[in-house]
Amino acid sequence: MFQGTSSNAGKSLLTAALCRLLSREGLRVAPFKAQNMSLNSFVTADGGEMGRAQAIQAAACGLDADVRMNPVLLKPTSDTGSQVIVLGRPVGYMRVKAYFHYKPQAWKAVCRAYRSLAAEVDVMVLEGAGSPAEINLRQHDIVNMRMARYAGAKVALVADIDRGGAFAALAGTMTLLSRTDRARVAGFVLNKFRGDASLLDTALQTVSRRTGKPFLGIVPMLDNLCLPEEDSVNFKAGLTPGFCRDSTSVNTACVDIVVPDLPHISNATDLDSLRAESCVNVRIVRRPEQWGTPHMVIVPGSRNTVEDMRWLRTVNLEERIRSFASDCLEKGHGMLIGICGGLQMLGTQIDDPLNLESGGLEQALGILPLSTQLHATKCLRRTTCIPDVSLVGGIKKVFLTGYEIHHGVTIMNKTPCRTSETSLRELLHDTDGRPLGWGQCDKQGCARIWGTYLHGLFDTDVFRHELLNTIRREEGLPVMPGQPYKLGSELDRLADTVASALDMPAIFALLGVG
Repeated sequence: MFQGTSSNAGKSLLTAALCRLLSREGLRVAPFKAQNMSLNSFVTADGGEMGRAQAIQAAACGLDADVRMNPVLLKPTSDTGSQVIVLGRPVGYMRVKAYFHYKPQAWKAVCRAYRSLAAEVDVMVLEGAGSPAEINLRQHDIVNMRMARYAGAKVALVADIDRGGAFAALAGTMTLLSRTDRARVAGFVLNKFRGDASLLDTALQTVSRRTGKPFLGIVPMLDNLCLPEEDSVNFKAGLTPGFCRDSTSVNTACVDIVVPDLPHISNATDLDSLRAESCVNVRIVRRPEQWGTPHMVIVPGSRNTVEDMRWLRTVNLEERIRSFASDCLEKGHGMLIGICGGLQMLGTQIDDPLNLESGGLEQALGILPLSTQLHATKCLRRTTCIPDVSLVGGIKKVFLTGYEIHHGVTIMNKTPCRTSETSLRELLHDTDGRPLGWGQCDKQGCARIWGTYLHGLFDTDVFRHELLNTIRREEGLPVMPGQPYKLGSELDRLADTVASALDMPAIFALLGVG
């Protein structure tokens, strides 16, 4: 089991790497994280919702995503409350104290899921959450040492050396653990290291002598690793490879994409395939002065669409988006796209009569004549869409495969939108003809403002490349063939790096394999 001295120490990627390495050895292996708090979720083939990180880890094992790999998912809707999802299905919205009362039931679901999944494989690779030394949370723990004890797992304690304080964090964590839990720790891993590892020798020896635990390896910083993030921590900090905040450093020879940094952004992984492209700037902005002159604006998904709409208004990004939309239609270049919650915000209003998010009726951006009401039933499904010709420049037979996660039901208004002079069109349908995207086209028939409920739509190479080249052609930039977005090759690069950095014989010995 990988546990960390903090959040964002790299546990998820190390879990994926070890899953990949064990799978290469011919072992049946599966990942497991008892409880995940994340807004980057994934929908399984049977319509269950789970953490995106465990879906990536499943892919590393050569398995389909399975909700048993992440039996409890918490999706924050505010600073004090979350939607609680157990074995892929929502069970309610809970504040912290209510969830603590619910924890015994959640733990039973965790144990059942673990036993069922473990019975089908040779090796389980577990991941913790945050830190096992959070003594204020220890009595409610179901994801760190309590899970390790239940599974009989040895623990590798991971520290992020790039952020500083790693050695103190390792020693301090060991001090705060109980004697029984300290004995369960097999060793330490330093992650995200830059430089000459030999310079660490004295420090490694000192910490090992004080704690009685060896170092199992020093994993280097992997730059530009294009794998979906577990949550939005790096995105919010502007640390995710391929993202930038400063409009002054934009390469003017590249497609410039602006993404509002919504406080409750969800499924920011929709942007991963775009940031993996060469000659594309993906910029996250929080203030009007960061706006610059983008070619494309993407309003991403949100776990609290009403609050994020209010935030756009408060920070004065609402008018920037409206102005950009007008320019797209009037000048016949540029593109404004809304995904899921972003689609809802492009409409005229968002109604939350059941208080699923913030409650009440909120005026949206008013760009597209669409109205959304949040319903109690949550739509969770894998979906294949057929885009309108206006989105793909005449390319035929393009199918977009992704997933839906939304409470919102969106309909076209009976009266035109006050800011719209062109008619609204259905631009995306699933294979049964159900509309999943709406938008407006310029006079030449090119979609300029549109939104969809389909997550993952940019992962289809031919679609992504045509969108980017549409922008390049109208801006006088060189048309490019684009890069394939291949998850498998990135997982292999991760696994190869980790294999050369960790003491694999020692880890195999701990697992009883070799």
